[in-house]
Amino acid sequence: MSDTKVVVVTGASDGIGAAAARKLHADGQTVVVVGRSAEKTRTVAAEIGADSFVADFTRLDDVERLAAELRAAYPRIDVLANNAGGVFGTRTKTVDGFEKTFQVNHLAPYLLTRLLLDVLIASRASVLQTSSTVRFAKEIHLDDLDHDRSYDPVHAYGASKLENILFTTELHRRHHADGLSAACFYPGNVRTNFASDTTSAIMRTVRFLGTKPVIRNILLSTPEQGADQIVWLAETTPGKDWRSGAYYYKRKDVPPKNPQALDADLARDLWDRSEELLAGRLPASAQQAPRS
Repeated sequence: MSDTKVVVVTGASDGIGAAAARKLHADGQTVVVVGRSAEKTRTVAAEIGADSFVADFTRLDDVERLAAELRAAYPRIDVLANNAGGVFGTRTKTVDGFEKTFQVNHLAPYLLTRLLLDVLIASRASVLQTSSTVRFAKEIHLDDLDHDRSYDPVHAYGASKLENILFTTELHRRHHADGLSAACFYPGNVRTNFASDTTSAIMRTVRFLGTKPVIRNILLSTPEQGADQIVWLAETTPGKDWRSGAYYYKRKDVPPKNPQALDADLARDLWDRSEELLAGRLPASAQQAPRS
């Protein structure tokens, strides 16, 4: 490994984000811990001697503030790991008017990445997205990203993880020639506090099974094992060790097992639709980008 990298990890107050922050720090990287809980975020940061920033992704004003704070503190960002996310219960709208899962898992990291885009390009950075298996995810519909017509927690979560993949694809297409690299990955089924507040019967069953030692050891990975993908992608070299624009599982470049995840036109249209929804929050110079 060569020079120390500045690595920003969102969702780093717990689970695989915290595990990744600890390992990256142990490897000598400059880690920036970002989380929603002020107490948990500062505890992890203090443990490893890292800077920390608190932001609630259910509030887009927080995302804008976070981007401004990161820009002021770090003229160079080598890796942005968009790891924050969740699966939730009863359908709720945020203060910004968007369905909570859609905003936290897709729209907020999209906004954060876009607001940092010039810094990331100048740094020749890697942007990483924590996705999921998406094997069983239903289709997403650009005219119903808030799930007004039909909602269940698992479908909303699966749709947002598809959106993470599509965002990675389009970010690569638009900006890889500028020096930016992007990848998304499935960390596996990890035993963490993830989905702790969901009302989904499926997710609650998975969490229950995770309390049984024998089943847990067979079916679920540790946070450290789940964090391996973040650490590996962050510390290695795109174009040499991994392919920009790709989806990874266990350090392997594999096609996502969902036809929509491979739809380049949908990726472009999701980018444009996200841009429309965030009108007024994006830099004027970034409002239009090539579609060719």
